[in-house]
Amino acid sequence: MKKLESSLKNMLLVLTGVTVISVAILAVVNELTKGPIEIANAKALSDAVSLVVPGFDNDPIAEKKVENLDGVEYAVYPASKGGKSIGAAVEATSMGFGGELKVLVGFDAEGNILDYSVLSHSETPGLGSKSTEWFKQGNKGDITGLNPGQAPLTVSKDGGQVDAITASTITSRAFLKAVNAAYAAFSGERTDGLTGATQKAVQAAPEEGEEPQAAAITDNNEEEKGADNE
Repeated sequence: MKKLESSLKNMLLVLTGVTVISVAILAVVNELTKGPIEIANAKALSDAVSLVVPGFDNDPIAEKKVENLDGVEYAVYPASKGGKSIGAAVEATSMGFGGELKVLVGFDAEGNILDYSVLSHSETPGLGSKSTEWFKQGNKGDITGLNPGQAPLTVSKDGGQVDAITASTITSRAFLKAVNAAYAAFSGERTDGLTGATQKAVQAAPEEGEEPQAAAITDNNEEEKGADNE
């Protein structure tokens, strides 16, 4: 009995020791990688801003503004050249098929879309993941040059003007919802308040991504079937 108690005690001590050492190692590794990760993320953001709003000579990231709309905060990076505004890059998120979809959308001074960059996503490889390129200039779902202030962007299946990613309607709706939200934040940043067009964009966005369960199941099947079902 004493031998059993001794063995159990030794096992607990060993497990405790291993746990303490493991936690200490993780803490050290986290501290060592924290700086490089922050630098890498900052560079990725800087590169993305330069991509979606080219031609500025200021520091959009240093001049970052936070726009609060309906309790949601949006990062707005104003771009200017020679002291004159040429637009802005705006971060916005939405829930896609696999999880959060985060985009950075570039607008010119009039609110027309210049370009975008998908900062992060959890979409299905080969399907929803195509959002990184599908809506770019020259591609099937091209949104460049469109102005969400004139009409909220929606997929053609919902009566809109944008072709959805083949077999990835949920992802496409989520992407456009994020773009509409980015425009709303951009417009608020420019006018210090929502315009009627912006309010329309914000009101229209929820129904694009928040669907009844039956619709979600239908699109789920679309994701799995791939290009065979548009």
